[in-house]
Amino acid sequence: MRTALTPPTPAMVAGLVGPGAFGRGAAYRDEGRVSEIRWSPGTHRLEGLVRGSGRHVYTASVWFTRSDHRLLPDESVCTCPVAVDCKHVAALLLEAHARVQAGLALDDGGPSAPVAPSGPGPAWRRTLDRLPSTAPATLPERDRVVRLALQLRVDGAGKANGASVSVRPVRQGVKGGWSGGYDVSWDVLAHPYYGTRWEPVAHGWLTELAALRKPSAPHYGSSTWDGLGGFIPRLLWPHLARGVELGVPLLGPGGGTVRLADGGEIALDLTADGDGLLLTPTMTLDGLPVTAPVRGAIGDGGLFAVDDDVLVIGPTPEPLSLAAIELLGAAPVAVPAADVADFWSAYHPRLARQVTLTSSDGTVDLPAPSLPALVVTATFEGPPLLRVACSWEYPTPAGPVEHPWQATTRDAAGRDLPAEQRLRDAVALAIRDLPALADTTLGEHLTFTDIDALDAAEVLLPALDEIEGVRVDVEREPAYNELTGAPQVTVAAVDTERTDWFDLAVTVRVADHDVPLRAIIEALGTGKKRLMLVDGSWLRLDHPALERLRELLDEASRLSDRPGRPYAPSINRYHAGLWEDLDELADVVDVSERWRASVGGLLALTSGGEEARPQPLPPPSGLKAQLRPYQQQGYEWLAFLHEHGLGGVLADDMGLGKTVQTLALIAHARESRGGAPFLVVAPASVVSNWAAEAAQFTPGLRVVTRTTTSTRAAAPLVEEVAGADVVVTSYAIFRLDSDAFHDLPWAGLILDEAQFVKNHASRANACARSLPAPFKLAITGTPMENDVGELWALLSVVAPGLYPSRRRFAEDYVKPLTAASRPGADPAVRRLAASRAGLLRRRVRPLMLRRTKDQVAPELPERQEQVLTVDLAPAHRRAYDARLQRERTRVLGMLDDVDGNRLAIFKSLTTLRRMALDASLVDPSASAGIPSSKLDVLVEQVAEVVAEGHRALVFSQFTGYLSLVAARLDALGLRFAYLDGSTRRRADVVRGFREGDAPLFLISLKAGGFGLNLTEADHVFLLDPWWNPATEAQAVDRTHRIGQTRPVNVVRMVAAGTIEEKVMALKERKAAAVGAVLGDGDDVFSRALDADDIRGLLTSAP
Repeated sequence: MRTALTPPTPAMVAGLVGPGAFGRGAAYRDEGRVSEIRWSPGTHRLEGLVRGSGRHVYTASVWFTRSDHRLLPDESVCTCPVAVDCKHVAALLLEAHARVQAGLALDDGGPSAPVAPSGPGPAWRRTLDRLPSTAPATLPERDRVVRLALQLRVDGAGKANGASVSVRPVRQGVKGGWSGGYDVSWDVLAHPYYGTRWEPVAHGWLTELAALRKPSAPHYGSSTWDGLGGFIPRLLWPHLARGVELGVPLLGPGGGTVRLADGGEIALDLTADGDGLLLTPTMTLDGLPVTAPVRGAIGDGGLFAVDDDVLVIGPTPEPLSLAAIELLGAAPVAVPAADVADFWSAYHPRLARQVTLTSSDGTVDLPAPSLPALVVTATFEGPPLLRVACSWEYPTPAGPVEHPWQATTRDAAGRDLPAEQRLRDAVALAIRDLPALADTTLGEHLTFTDIDALDAAEVLLPALDEIEGVRVDVEREPAYNELTGAPQVTVAAVDTERTDWFDLAVTVRVADHDVPLRAIIEALGTGKKRLMLVDGSWLRLDHPALERLRELLDEASRLSDRPGRPYAPSINRYHAGLWEDLDELADVVDVSERWRASVGGLLALTSGGEEARPQPLPPPSGLKAQLRPYQQQGYEWLAFLHEHGLGGVLADDMGLGKTVQTLALIAHARESRGGAPFLVVAPASVVSNWAAEAAQFTPGLRVVTRTTTSTRAAAPLVEEVAGADVVVTSYAIFRLDSDAFHDLPWAGLILDEAQFVKNHASRANACARSLPAPFKLAITGTPMENDVGELWALLSVVAPGLYPSRRRFAEDYVKPLTAASRPGADPAVRRLAASRAGLLRRRVRPLMLRRTKDQVAPELPERQEQVLTVDLAPAHRRAYDARLQRERTRVLGMLDDVDGNRLAIFKSLTTLRRMALDASLVDPSASAGIPSSKLDVLVEQVAEVVAEGHRALVFSQFTGYLSLVAARLDALGLRFAYLDGSTRRRADVVRGFREGDAPLFLISLKAGGFGLNLTEADHVFLLDPWWNPATEAQAVDRTHRIGQTRPVNVVRMVAAGTIEEKVMALKERKAAAVGAVLGDGDDVFSRALDADDIRGLLTSAP
């Protein structure tokens, strides 16, 4: 049994193909693009042709499936690119639904379309099925095209609230009559898939008209009538005119005529009525007066009138005011003669801005429209205060009328708000071009104080007065007086109860006026260029002296023990460099006697002139050495610091006699004062050397060496040091036995090789800081090795008042200098770092004495340095590269947390350094047969040195490698001495080399980096480079020092294509960086290894 097709409803179609394809398919159906529909009951297939874009015609097919005695669409195919569930399928289904609803057969008798196969079929068949039909794709003859029109009616004629016009779409019936209703509502027109075939031009025009309704206007989708005033006026009237051009019928009330006028207007006609006035509302359409009783406004953008069954509608040139609309229904108004003046002053301005005023008989002279004026009233209430009020003024025949800055509901109708806004915009534009007042916005009331009042008086008010339509009224002229001339700065250091601290009293006078310091600092800190005083005087702040004063006081505040008060700063006696800058800036300086006694001599040292140096001080009688000139100066500097209880850093190059200068100081102090002994803390390997040099140069001093803790000592510390002049101990003993040392009085604390306390968080640093001693001295040739923070750690011991806060020191110096040292740092960052580096040098200079060999010992023989590059043997290269890949993979995965993984990272780097020396140092079992190229080259070099009668020091960080060197030298019969950290009789070994004839001395870098004088050697071999340049410099200076008479040759051996080359490059950068604080260079400071450094060390060599 065959089943008749009941096509799906539009809702079902939308569910099948989706909303997008459904909307476009509905449009195709309405445009008559569907033809040759064929229903095949046997296969339950519906097919048809659908004309697409251009000339394309597609075959759409839908298969149906039975469900509960019904056929429902199941699957679709189309020859278009989309292929399934497309807009062409939607158009086919909607056309089928419309035909069935109209009682028409689905097969329209047109030429048969090719029958698409029911299944996939072979490829050739699918290809041919997608070809357009050869039959012409002509649109079928429709049953009937339904005409549409727009009907208008007048509602509420004769009612108190006035008449209005409503519109609705209507359709033409079979007999030619017009009717509206649900089936032709705005909603139906917007969704044209219910089966009715609308005349397309009128249908499209009405659909567009429906879209012009105001969103806020009340309307309902199924309603048949909508108020014409609810449409957008500027779009409505051109659209109505276009409808007329397209021939869309406009039907009037009761089948009457509708005429579209070009325009209309409401006016108020003023005529003379005796001595009074008669105000008559009038209305015109196309320039002709309208006297019809039924008339009104269409929203705020149109007018209408009904006369002799003709409805005339038309737009107004400007939106209608509420007053104009109200006047349409009003009767003429008579103004008695007695009230004419009141009308002109109070009512005419308001009416003139809301409705057109005319005088049809010319009996009334109408004044020109008045424009508002912006009135700015400036009132000066004392020099530092200016109040500004803004209002609007309108001229009238009876005199000006004032209105507030913001319109209110009551007075808005009488004001020209667009004209006011134009003036507001002009004012805002003018203010925007005033740099000092660019953020100012005019308002009803404004208040300007201090320098802002001056800026407003000198800049803002004149600028406003230049704007047309703005009037500036000034009440009480200001009495401003500019102070000219250079500022006179007075600086005083005032005693306080706080040890080592003085208050800074700073005053500034300009043209006999005292200027508050706090006001200057706050004004400069906020970027102001001028400052107002309470009496109306003002001064410019762009004088260099004021900016420099602010910088110095800000620095003093940051260095203070009470930071955050730049207008009430303090200064420490260690801040001699800062005081020197203040002294140079000030016109008058006043200091207390305590300040003069404590800091005066140090300031003299800072000035650098010979006349400012301390009085010459003869060497102590107990010194058995002839001091060189620079050593004499160092001794005098140390004695001055000791005399005034100031600490310092003796940072001469290694080998320039820092120990003898210090012994001279101790001998001087003991001869002049006596009292408690000096405590010298040094590395364990140097303790005996200190005792030896003291015995040589100051034999009159009793020296006690403390080499065990109290728990193991034969006697308590207090008994052992009784009667001593100098007590020498190691850092380890000092740290472990700190309580015992703290319990004794000391004349001073001397830290030799003070880099041992460079870590501020170390126990040794804490013990040194807390030990009570009136004088503390740090001795080191390398006050900074890796990080500028190491310098702070030293200063926190010897000069704790110089930079009291480590956090502020880090903010001011460590952070900017570290940022600038990174590759690719911004030039501005580098300039800031260079500035901070220079400032730090100046501040530290009075408390740090550093001389280089080039400066003070030019008689030293020349030192030649050579980098000897060694190529790895092929087997060694393969082993190294394999290890590099493994360690690189491991380390790169840890760089996100360098601090947390630092030990593991350095273990990998150390593995690579060992591997570059000798593979057996990393994996002895797997390195059999792999030669050590560097060892081979070394043996050749030292054999030549020995053959020529020279002696050499051979340094390595790795004792394992030194053992390999020793074994090779033994095999060759070359004699040598050996020293590393495990050597017990260190002094005997050193003496054996110095007094013996072994030509070679193998030394571990850590054990031999300090405390050795080995001028007997004139060659140095450094077997493995390290990124700390100071470590290598210490090793070289074991022989290139005072006492050396022969040129010194230094050979650095570097394995090519290994981590050693990267270390050399990193070391060079660090060496240059140290000069930023210790020398005269402009480079930024060094820093600890970071992720970028480590990543660079692991990159493959070119």
